[in-house]
Order: sequence, then C-alpha cells, then structure tokens
Amino acid sequence: MHAPQSAPAPFVLPSAVAALTTRLPAFPGSVLLATALNVGLARQLPRDVGDMLRGKRLRIHVRDAGVTFDFTWTGGAFAPRARFAETDLCIAASAHDFLLLAQRQQDPDTLFFSRRLSMEGDTELGLVVKNALDALELPVLDLQQWGPRQVLARLAALRPGARAAQPPARPGFSRTAP
Repeated sequence: MHAPQSAPAPFVLPSAVAALTTRLPAFPGSVLLATALNVGLARQLPRDVGDMLRGKRLRIHVRDAGVTFDFTWTGGAFAPRARFAETDLCIAASAHDFLLLAQRQQDPDTLFFSRRLSMEGDTELGLVVKNALDALELPVLDLQQWGPRQVLARLAALRPGARAAQPPARPGFSRTAP
C-alpha cells in the first residue's frame, strides 16, 4: 500500500526576489493593477457593488513579494492611489495564489480556509467583492493575452469614441495588398 500523498507546498517567491521587490515604489504597481482591473473587470461590475465600493480604500498585498497596491473605485473606474495609512479592505495572498485565482485554478474559499488568502477590514465589503467576482463571467487569465500589443489594443478600445483597434503594423510589413 502507498502512503497518501499530501498536496505539494504552494510556490513562494524566493527571499532574494522579495528583497528586490520590496524596494520598488508602490505607486507604479498600483497604476498597473488599476489599469488591469479597468480592462478586465470595470465594465462588468454590478452597479450595487460599484456603489458599495465607491471611494473605499482598497489594497492588494502580495505577501511573498512584499508589495502592496492601493486603489479605489471612483464610480466609473478603478484609480490608483498613493499608499493609504488605513484601508477599508485588504486582500492578501502570495503571488502564486493570486495567479491561481486569476487563472481560476483555485477558488477563494479554499485558499481562505487554508489560510493562504486573507481579508482584513470591512468583512461585509470583502464578502460582497468575493461574491461579485464569483458571479461574473470573467475569462480565465491567459498570460498570452497580456502581450504588449494585445494590452495596447484593449486600452485604445477603451477611449471614448474609439473604433475597433488594430494592432500596429510591424516594420517592413504593410496592411494593404501590393
């Protein structure tokens, strides 16, 4: 008989990486996170959830990287903010666990009850956010969709009055037939 195998330990960023990332300024990361949330989530956010989030001080803390991203919901978009002294809601996990959540390979309840995901602050707000995210038909995070051309095309499409964006032509190639 074989002994039961335990689940492999979750991946944790090496301490040398954390030593580097903790020295990075937080605001640029908050800008990137707010942009990603606007591209992938803002248009689908239910109005009642948006009303509850409006003006709240939100934080994502990536434990093993030692970085935090502070942002808020303005009523129409997520906006980055300088580091808050206090937050209304902080969601914390490892980089790997956040990636698993984004790829829908792990559900938040499992991570929460195994103490790999934590929510601090307004618990009602945390539950509303969790339930809203569970209810949305979000695409599974496909890292190939986040190439520079794909991101720029999606950002261009968000501009008011923008037409369907075409990826930029590569040097030496023409869009028109010869």
